[in-house]
Amino acid sequence: MQSPFPIPTFALECKTFAKDSFGASFTHPFVLALAKGTLDPKVFRFYQIQDAKYLESFSDACAILSTKVSDPDDKLWLIDAARMALVVEGQLHIGYGKTLGYDANTIANTEPTPNNWAYQNHMVATVMKGSVLEGFCAIAPCPWLYIELGQHLLQEMGSIPQDHPYASWLNMYSDPGFNEYMTHLLARVQKYADLADETSKARAKMVFQQSCNYEWMFWEQAWTNQNWPSR
Repeated sequence: MQSPFPIPTFALECKTFAKDSFGASFTHPFVLALAKGTLDPKVFRFYQIQDAKYLESFSDACAILSTKVSDPDDKLWLIDAARMALVVEGQLHIGYGKTLGYDANTIANTEPTPNNWAYQNHMVATVMKGSVLEGFCAIAPCPWLYIELGQHLLQEMGSIPQDHPYASWLNMYSDPGFNEYMTHLLARVQKYADLADETSKARAKMVFQQSCNYEWMFWEQAWTNQNWPSR
């Protein structure tokens, strides 16, 4: 499908570089079952709780990255992004928690899966140790993939039935209101790419691809009920 938001040159290079990794999420059995409404509620519950844990680190990554940029507009955007990850998407978790039987205490007391821990550490370590461009490329695939995936599923389905068990999830990520968010995010990716040398840009593409791989692994950890080996 045609992108619902403009994709600047370097962001397009990143997506092209990570094409297989980015596209793999669209055909993961978790995603297909979610769209059909046949996904086991227990699997979705597992995913939602792990997603809430992940978003805490996504928020941390945005907040840390805000300390590495000097432009006040970029600082404010990243601080808002950190807040949005916890507040806006947190409302989705609260809503499903009421029907699937979990709350803030459940989330707080749940250990992230190995895949989830790896993704969180990848983002935070990249933001702390890498360049600003690498930091933006570490966080970009999560919202980019979800927004593009949500709008792709809406296009495939035609409309989202009100009685669909995952209507709230589908409605959130197919909302065109997120297109503005992505426009601003990818504009900043381009801004810092324009300031970077070729070596830094090559590293940033690798970081972007790794985040795309972790996105696929995130569906997988929920689909397979991943856990740590017995202690």
